[in-house]
Amino acid sequence: MKDVLSRKTVFHGRVLDVALEEHLMPDGRCATFEIIRHPGGAAVLPLLDDGRVVLIRQFRPAVGRVIYEIPAGRLEPDEPAEVCAARELIEEAGYEARLLSPLGGCWSAVGFCDEYITLFLASGLREVSRSLEPDEFIDPCPMPLDEALRLVRQGAIADSKTQLALLLYRQKLEDSQP
Repeated sequence: MKDVLSRKTVFHGRVLDVALEEHLMPDGRCATFEIIRHPGGAAVLPLLDDGRVVLIRQFRPAVGRVIYEIPAGRLEPDEPAEVCAARELIEEAGYEARLLSPLGGCWSAVGFCDEYITLFLASGLREVSRSLEPDEFIDPCPMPLDEALRLVRQGAIADSKTQLALLLYRQKLEDSQP
């Protein structure tokens, strides 16, 4: 990043780092920002053979409630996003995929964080044992795609990576129809 004039890490954690960074702006001014540095992540929309999608309901302390989302996780050092997505699908939803297809991706919060989440569609699923982390509370919730999209419209699915994965998958279905 050629526009970074200085960087001071003020917090180094297991999941993320927080840095104070001075950046050169496009107009030549300098500005200081608080930026969360994150290794990135992968998320996966599981698709059952009968056409239903599998969302998970997970307790998220940052928002203080259980939310609908898709299985997702942080990339390990030098880990390809596809490997991370396959791992999280097993750990959180209890499925192994025969095929992972790229759906797209998104920056999670560009105003203060550099996390990029790569999205996948998982198909050819086979049930396997889940292996939740000790601090995870997760329930898999299979549902028709139309139901999931209705929950997005109603605001019951407010997680951005999940909203985007569902919309990209719906668009993929529409594009494949004659």
